[in-house]
Amino acid sequence: MDTTPGRIAHVALNVDDLAAARSFYEATFGWTFEPWFGMEDFFRISGPDGAEPGPFAVMQQRREIAGRRVVGLEGTVAVEDIEAVIAAAEAAGGAVLAPPTVIPTVGTLAWLEDPSGNVIGAMQYEAALPQGDRPRER
Repeated sequence: MDTTPGRIAHVALNVDDLAAARSFYEATFGWTFEPWFGMEDFFRISGPDGAEPGPFAVMQQRREIAGRRVVGLEGTVAVEDIEAVIAAAEAAGGAVLAPPTVIPTVGTLAWLEDPSGNVIGAMQYEAALPQGDRPRER
């Protein structure tokens, strides 16, 4: 996974019915799914040849972020300094929907809202992910 700051590093498909969505994407695009981080409702997506279909991608049970139902693709951008990004977002008319939260072995994630109401994640990745939790490189 390329965690170069400023790059879209993670995309999630939020779905209501995991089994139906999985069948749809397997049949439509040839994607494969494997449980990720030991969670039953969080799957890493791979293409038909085992490669990533773009940025690191997952499918997960639909959820809410700060009371907002997530529809469509959920994107996360890699950042160098989560606190600086939050300050810049607020100064530019955005809002913090969820303050920085540490995801063990991955990094620190904050959810932001742009002035148009779009939700986007900002992730300050750990410098070195443990090999067992490291997403496959492209």
